[in-house]
Amino acid sequence: MAVLEIRDMSIRFGGLQALKDVNVDVPEWEIVGLIGPNGAGKTTLFNCIMGLYSPNSGTVTYRGRDISLLPTHRKVSLGIGRTFQNIGLVRELTVIENFLLAQHPRIGYGAFGGMFGMPRTFLEERRLRANAMEVLDFIGLAHLAHSKLGGLPYGTLKLIEIGTVLATDPDVILLDEPSSGMGPDEAHAFGERLLKLRQTLNLTVLMIEHHVPLVTSVCDYVYCLNFGQILTHGKPRDVASHPEVVAAYLGGEVEGLHSEDDAEEVADVTS
Repeated sequence: MAVLEIRDMSIRFGGLQALKDVNVDVPEWEIVGLIGPNGAGKTTLFNCIMGLYSPNSGTVTYRGRDISLLPTHRKVSLGIGRTFQNIGLVRELTVIENFLLAQHPRIGYGAFGGMFGMPRTFLEERRLRANAMEVLDFIGLAHLAHSKLGGLPYGTLKLIEIGTVLATDPDVILLDEPSSGMGPDEAHAFGERLLKLRQTLNLTVLMIEHHVPLVTSVCDYVYCLNFGQILTHGKPRDVASHPEVVAAYLGGEVEGLHSEDDAEEVADVTS
């Protein structure tokens, strides 16, 4: 059974059809990849899923419930987390302050209690801080808890952002290009860490990713978007070696493509 189902998702911006009749299933405890060239509509799909954009048509179903019209914070409170293509962290704050900020939808006290420092407020803050430290320790970054984000390596910031999402206790995570800015070794290490997170925390993941070797190594299933429509979908290596997928990345016809290995070699270059 799919935990997250996107059906007939379409959105138009003026004369631009950004998405057209997109259907995606994300089964429980699987890592599903979403690939495609720049401008294919991948991040637009994420924005429609999370309620940042209002699609012209289509539905988002989470565990059998239609959540299409729910605001973003309600979807987060249900258990759907999301990272951004451009890191969605407050760089003026410390790492742990960003974790506390991310847990805002799960705060158990109201504005009055926060303003006047009611006893429950301090208990809740200690709980949230303990949860943040637990997640930081789990991802191996507890030593950076009180460090400002400025000056930290880009790859570390991407991992911190994923950690802030984990702190909200999601069971579905939407990752938008998590390996961007990473070298091949960092991307490989991230893939191993993602598989560990999936296994340990029973996570379900929908991931936008350009790094094709990472996609083929961690994803259970892959969809390829092109010009706002699903070009093909299937097992990672089948999709990565599909001639139309390679042509979409290169922006034209691919000649002399005689084998799966040839297609994968070209696809790796475009990642």
